[in-house]
Amino acid sequence: MEIPLLTRLAQIAAWLVKGLLFLLLLGLAIKNSDPVTLRYYLGLEWQAPMALVLFVFFVAGALMGLLAMLSPWVRQRSEIRRLRAQLAQGTARDPADA
Repeated sequence: MEIPLLTRLAQIAAWLVKGLLFLLLLGLAIKNSDPVTLRYYLGLEWQAPMALVLFVFFVAGALMGLLAMLSPWVRQRSEIRRLRAQLAQGTARDPADA
């Protein structure tokens, strides 16, 4: 089966945008390769390139966001499972009857 032309053009445009974004971020990382020092309490220090520090904090923020989303996601999945079981048994209530 052949992919429609418009879909193919959208895929090419998406890859071009991704490539451009990658090149821009790569340039940012190269231009900001100077070492920075993060000073902690009790005299602890960490010296690393700024691009690495930004990447580490970006990944840490993304992981914290995923962890914050995990509890509601698990709760919703269990509620969906419960409602599907009720629907299969025919015991689900109609919200309009409430």
